[in-house]
Amino acid sequence: MQKKIAGLFNSAKGSSLVKNGFWGIAGSIGRSIFLSLFYIIVGRIYAVDEFSKYLIASTLYQAIVVFSSMGLGHWFIREVITVTDKSLFIKQFLKMQIILGLLFFLLSISLAFVLYDEVDIRILSVIFSFNIIFDNIINCIKNVNVAEYAQKRTSKIIVLESFLSFSLAISLYIYPFSIYLLVSFLVLIRFATLNIFLKTGLKDIDIKSFLTVPVSFEYFKSIIKRNWPFIIIGSASMIYWRSATIIVSKTLPLENVAFYENSFKLFSLAQLIPVMFGVTIFPKFVEYFRANKIQELKALYKKVFWLYVVYSMLGFTFIYSFASTLIPFIFGEKYLGTAHFTVEMFATFLLFPTAFLQAQLLVALNKEKLDMWFNVWSVLLNTTLCFVGIYYFKSLTVVNVSIFISFFIFHLLQDRILIKSKISSLADLFWYIGLSVGLITAFVALHNIVHEIIAFLLFWAFIVSITTVIWKRKPSILKL
Repeated sequence: MQKKIAGLFNSAKGSSLVKNGFWGIAGSIGRSIFLSLFYIIVGRIYAVDEFSKYLIASTLYQAIVVFSSMGLGHWFIREVITVTDKSLFIKQFLKMQIILGLLFFLLSISLAFVLYDEVDIRILSVIFSFNIIFDNIINCIKNVNVAEYAQKRTSKIIVLESFLSFSLAISLYIYPFSIYLLVSFLVLIRFATLNIFLKTGLKDIDIKSFLTVPVSFEYFKSIIKRNWPFIIIGSASMIYWRSATIIVSKTLPLENVAFYENSFKLFSLAQLIPVMFGVTIFPKFVEYFRANKIQELKALYKKVFWLYVVYSMLGFTFIYSFASTLIPFIFGEKYLGTAHFTVEMFATFLLFPTAFLQAQLLVALNKEKLDMWFNVWSVLLNTTLCFVGIYYFKSLTVVNVSIFISFFIFHLLQDRILIKSKISSLADLFWYIGLSVGLITAFVALHNIVHEIIAFLLFWAFIVSITTVIWKRKPSILKL
C-alpha cells in the first residue's frame, strides 16, 4: 500500500500537468481565502442595504468584464501553442484586448445608468468600470502563463493582490471609511497588480512595442468572426450567476441580493479546484486530440470526470450538513436567512464540475460552436424560468431552482455530443446519473435519521472505503 502511494506521488510530482495544476489551484485557493475574508469583513461592517448596493455594482462590472475579452481566452491558449511567431501573436492579442477593454468600459457605465436610478449604484459602477481595462490586459498575460505551463507566475501575483485587498478590509476596523473610498482603493490595487504582471509576466517579450504592432480593423473583424462562439462560451457561466443577481435586485427586496451573493461566495469557493484544474488540463486535451491520441484523451477525461463527481458530492453534502451553523458564523446573524438558499444553490454544484470539464473537452475537440449554442439555450432557459417563476412566487428559491434545471439540461446536451463522438457512452451517462441520485438520496435519508455530523462522517467513510477498494484493484485509476 505504501509503495502504491509513493508511486502515485512520484508520478504526480514529475507531471507538468499536475505541477501546473498545483500552482493554478494553490494560487486560486490563496486568493480566494483572502478575498473571502475581505468579503466577510466588508459584509459585517457595512449595513445590509449599503453592502447590497456594493454587490450590485460589483456584479454589473463582473457581468460586463466576461464579455470584454470577447471570450478569446480559450482560442488564444489553443492557438499560441502552435503559432510560428509567438511574440507577434501575443502583442496583437494584447492590443486587441486593450481596445476591447476601452469599449466595454464605456458600455459598463452606460448600462449602470440605464438599469439603475439609485445614485450610489451608479457612482460605484463608474469606479468599478476602470477595472475592465486592467482586467483585459491581466487576463491576456494569465492566458500566456497557462499555455506555457507557468501558472506559478500568476499564482504569486494574484495572492499578493488579494492580500492587499484583505489588508484594506482590516483597516476598516481601525479607521472606517465610505464604500466609495473602499471601491476606489480596490481599483488602485488592481492597477498596481497590472503593472506587476507587465513587468514579470512576459519576460521574453518587449511589451512597449505592442503599440506599434499592426492590428487592422479587417484582422480584428476576421478574428472575431472566426471565433465568435468563444464570446458566448467565455461569458455564459458568469451570466448564469450575475444575471440572477440583477434579476433579484430588480424584483425582490434588497436584502435578497446579499443572501444570494453570500450563497454564491461559498459556491465560488467550492468550484475553485475543478475550475482551475479544468483550465490546466485543457492544453492536455488539445495536445491529445491534435496528436490523434483518442484513447489517451478518453482515459484522461474519464479519470478526471469521476474525480469531479466525488468532489461535487463532497461539496453538496458538506453544505447540506453544516450550512445552518456555517452561515451565521461566517457572515453574522443578520444573514441567517442565507443558509436555506445556500443548500438550494449547492444542488447545482452536483452538476457544475463535470459540466465545466465537458465544456473544456468540447472546445478541445473543436466543437465550440455546439458548446456555444448549448450555453445560449441554457442561459435563455434559466432567464425565462426566473422571470416566470418570480412572477408567481416572490422567492429566491425560484432563482436557485431555475439555475439547477437549466444546468441539468445543459449537462445532458453535452453528454449527447460526447456519446456521438464516442468519447463517452449511454451506459456511462446512466451510471453517472443513477449513482449520483442513489448516493445523494441515501445521504439525505441518513441525515434525517441521525445527527448531521454522524451522517456526514458515515457517508464519507463509505465513499472512501469503496474508493480504496477500487484503487487497490486498479492503481492506475488515479494516475494523471
